[in-house]
Amino acid sequence: MGWLDDETGLEKRRANHVPLTPLSFLRRAADIYAHREALVYGATRRSYAEYAQRVSRLASALAGMGVRPGHVVATILPNIPAHAEAHFGVPACGAVLNAINTRLDVDTVRYILDHGGAKVVLVDSAFIDLAEDAIAGVASPPRLIEVPDPEAGISATGRHPVYEDVLAGGDPGAEWQMPQDEWESIALNYTSGTTGRPKGVVYHHRGAYLAAMGQVISWRMVLYPRYLTIVPMFHCNAWCHPWMIPLMGGVVICLRDITARGIYLAIAHEKATHFGGAPIVLNTIINADEDARLPFDHTVEVFTAGAPPAAATLAAIEPLGFNVTQVYGLTETYGPATECTWHEGFDTLPEEERAAVKARTGVLMPFMEEVTVTDPELAPVPRDGASLGEILHRGNGVMKGYYKNPEASEAAFAGGFFHSGDIAYRHDDGYIKIADRAKDIIISGGENVSSVEVEGVLMHHPAVALAAVVAKPDTTWGEVPCAFVELKPGRTAAEDELIAHCRARLAGFKTPKRIVFQDLPKTSTGKIQKFVLRTLAREA
Repeated sequence: MGWLDDETGLEKRRANHVPLTPLSFLRRAADIYAHREALVYGATRRSYAEYAQRVSRLASALAGMGVRPGHVVATILPNIPAHAEAHFGVPACGAVLNAINTRLDVDTVRYILDHGGAKVVLVDSAFIDLAEDAIAGVASPPRLIEVPDPEAGISATGRHPVYEDVLAGGDPGAEWQMPQDEWESIALNYTSGTTGRPKGVVYHHRGAYLAAMGQVISWRMVLYPRYLTIVPMFHCNAWCHPWMIPLMGGVVICLRDITARGIYLAIAHEKATHFGGAPIVLNTIINADEDARLPFDHTVEVFTAGAPPAAATLAAIEPLGFNVTQVYGLTETYGPATECTWHEGFDTLPEEERAAVKARTGVLMPFMEEVTVTDPELAPVPRDGASLGEILHRGNGVMKGYYKNPEASEAAFAGGFFHSGDIAYRHDDGYIKIADRAKDIIISGGENVSSVEVEGVLMHHPAVALAAVVAKPDTTWGEVPCAFVELKPGRTAAEDELIAHCRARLAGFKTPKRIVFQDLPKTSTGKIQKFVLRTLAREA
């Protein structure tokens, strides 16, 4: 199919076929944007020429330590320049980057280092004790390179080689090891592991390249964006954004600690134009104290993901100067794989309906081949806004598989799709809307209750900052909804008041039977840890 009758002389050649890799983005930027600003962190300012030279130094220094193509180099770093450099420097020596969540416990970090087989770990000085404790139980412990952070007042402990010294010994003109095959691995990311040991998700150069390229379209980016790092670089490689920004000649603005004041400073003073973050970040901005707010005169483009944002949140943040696009994906899909693409007709909707449309999960992104919702037999569900099914993915933005876990890979790819485990329905225009994770659906008296729907109603209450709904065992109905609520600073609400608020807007079986007021447990990326809340609900 698609071949001419005579293809003699039309072979793939070095001149017409080059493996795709995001390394090419920085190599190009170092040439054509050499003197433009590339990395910003406090007083630290680096041009693209400096950025590329430091990447070369890191790559050559790692090679000098015995790191070979296919080896794993791990990081335990916050969003600082060294972490952005590692996204290029590690693959530039042919190695695979394993960015580890800085908030994990020692045992989980030890498991990841042992399972992934890291040879070297770049560690922020604030986490050096964690790293030392973790490698103590690893059969072949990796070497630690310490990364102090003077901008944050964090000094080196003096117990390990220091990052800047290691770079000083590297070659600023070293050749990068570009992949010979775009299927070669570029990153190893571990899932959250909330139901067992985390699984190692493997990315290839092709997928990272296309995910970065495709998001430029989805995010309506033009040249020279100023990107604020709120999504942790250890989370799906910050949705591939560190690889993406050099493509556009943009600036990565590093933010170590995510606070409302820090976000406003980056927008007002550093002129940040784009950032990604979970809905909790949006609520942080909405509920910021007046002394944390700063004026700015441009619209900030925001990708939000991690949990479906409440329509009330979207309605509240846009008047503040933010245009929010919901995206959805998983670690297994390089981060975002769908977007709530905006149509002109949506602008004429009443404000509440407009916010509800923005809260949809959306449609496939340009680099994905297919995203669908199917029943257990893999038949597409009707586009009726009600029929539930599982979200399935197929395309270049899907992982290679789970590292050293062929059984899990086979299960995840059954039927020729990646199975997300997320439950959703489709509107008549094809837009997907997540109803829940499969494990989060509440079945009360035989009826399905979407925790996302109930959370959205609770978030419309003026006193509610955050809400999470889980199943509570019930002797009559099997399960009933139980809501955990964080209130806005200075606001009060009673349990019966919130239950009445829900009952006025929901069917009786969907209304929470219990409201618990407390701070919600969250992951480092702002996702609410519902497995913790399910335990609390069972014990209540």
